[in-house]
Amino acid sequence: MGLKRITLITLGYFEREILKNVAALVENELKGRVDSKMEHYDLESHFDPVRKQYNGNTLLKYVEANLAYDDRKTIALVAVDLYIPILTYIFGQAYLNGSSGIASLYRLGNERYGLPRDEALLNSRFAKEIIHELGHCFGLIHCHTFDCVMKVSTYVEDIDQKSTSFCSKCRQQLEQDGHL
Repeated sequence: MGLKRITLITLGYFEREILKNVAALVENELKGRVDSKMEHYDLESHFDPVRKQYNGNTLLKYVEANLAYDDRKTIALVAVDLYIPILTYIFGQAYLNGSSGIASLYRLGNERYGLPRDEALLNSRFAKEIIHELGHCFGLIHCHTFDCVMKVSTYVEDIDQKSTSFCSKCRQQLEQDGHL
């Protein structure tokens, strides 16, 4: 069957260089075509003024209903703080075996933690989160292998500890299901 095409859609302002770099990292890992485009969309309908964050559930529903395609996997990229009601924050979210997901840059930059900006680290973290969400779209659940990209990330340090790659078990599942 082979890997479906992937589309990364930015919702809001993104530095073109970041989009270009993460698209290349995703393309390299998944060995498939990654298209990217910018979409002008007002995220305010997903904003929760009490939490001062954006609801990942409602945003993901919007992406699935309005931006996803049957013949590809679509990940919407945002630079806002996401949450779901049961968690304080999330880096991203996707439908298991679905066609879409979301990933946020908001908590991935070193500056948020009082450290100097590190472009390469930011790109790496963001690519890992995008690949992780794509893994869910392809049917993978969270993995317990220490450095697998499908290992759950609660903190940004967890992202740093894993690689951009699927472990052999997850890769085998993707191959068995015809995604790689």
